[in-house]
Amino acid sequence: MKIHEYIAKDVFKGEGIPVPNNKMVTNPEDARKAAIEINKPVAIKSQVLVGGRGKAGGIKFAEIPDDVYDKTKEILGSIIKDELVEMVLIEEKIEILSEYYLSVVLDRSAKKPLIMASMSGGVDIEEVASETPEKIVKYYVNPLNEFLPYQGREIAIKMGVPNPLISKIGMVIWKLLNVFQKYDATIAEINPLVVTANGVIAADAKLDIDDDALYRQKELFELENITKDEFAYVKLDGNIAVIGNGAGLTLSGMDMLKLYGGEPATFLDIGGGSSRENIAKALNIVISDPDVKTVFLNVLGGITRADDVARGVLDVLNTSKRKVPLVIRLTGTNEEEGQKILKEAGVSYETSMEAAAKKAVELCKDIK
Repeated sequence: MKIHEYIAKDVFKGEGIPVPNNKMVTNPEDARKAAIEINKPVAIKSQVLVGGRGKAGGIKFAEIPDDVYDKTKEILGSIIKDELVEMVLIEEKIEILSEYYLSVVLDRSAKKPLIMASMSGGVDIEEVASETPEKIVKYYVNPLNEFLPYQGREIAIKMGVPNPLISKIGMVIWKLLNVFQKYDATIAEINPLVVTANGVIAADAKLDIDDDALYRQKELFELENITKDEFAYVKLDGNIAVIGNGAGLTLSGMDMLKLYGGEPATFLDIGGGSSRENIAKALNIVISDPDVKTVFLNVLGGITRADDVARGVLDVLNTSKRKVPLVIRLTGTNEEEGQKILKEAGVSYETSMEAAAKKAVELCKDIK
């Protein structure tokens, strides 16, 4: 499970890793208020679970609160590498003296955590590894032995860190490994760790949690799903409502409709971990739109369970006053149980997105 930056920074801060003063917001007015509270120039950072957001226009800077309002308005609702931006992090702008790269990853072949550190921070680490691999220090951690602070300092020395910073950066390395182990991570990354006049700060934070350990990390899972209750919803000019669990899947469904001659009426992303209640809520939203003649529900279950989807669909079919044809593509986690629920209720479904999209277009054309 990928964790958004603002949550990862809260985790890092709780474990003693310095982070900038920041606040997550979901609308321009709250962004403006956050900038007033911070009382300094700020960075406006889109909260998406993809890399390269800066190059894609997902990070902007502002000197005054009114500019923060305008630039937040530009970012919210934009698409960054197929992911809709629903929230931004308003963060104190940092005066950077130098940048470093630090990470702990799970090396599955070695069956050990691997610490990677470099003086070349703030850039694509894959590019550094390809062009100048000698600039990356690699250190395998024996999971059976305790990793001590002095070992973090040894890594900092191997990196070439100046003497006054060795202790500080070595301590961040030690704390980052603690985060990795405590939160069952597959990757814990800071890129960049920046040096300022006042010390070192994690300017960015990446944290991915092992899916098999989610039962031990319920608090993080609940935090990450707080943002999933409110849908990413955009009304369009067509007549076929598109609902998907994930921005990429929703956009793919829209593209498939266009391929077969249909016109999407909505973009509605229910997110990657939607419940039965959220499925019902999403369907009721699009059914209440008088322009919608057909609904195309495109679900590829991961954390979202197909049986929850099926039960949410039946809840709406049994209670909705407005009857709109519904085409369901349903595969993934618990798909056999979900498909059985629909079949027993006399509701048809497809396992192919192409077949479902084509059927939705054909049904819409038949409606006067």
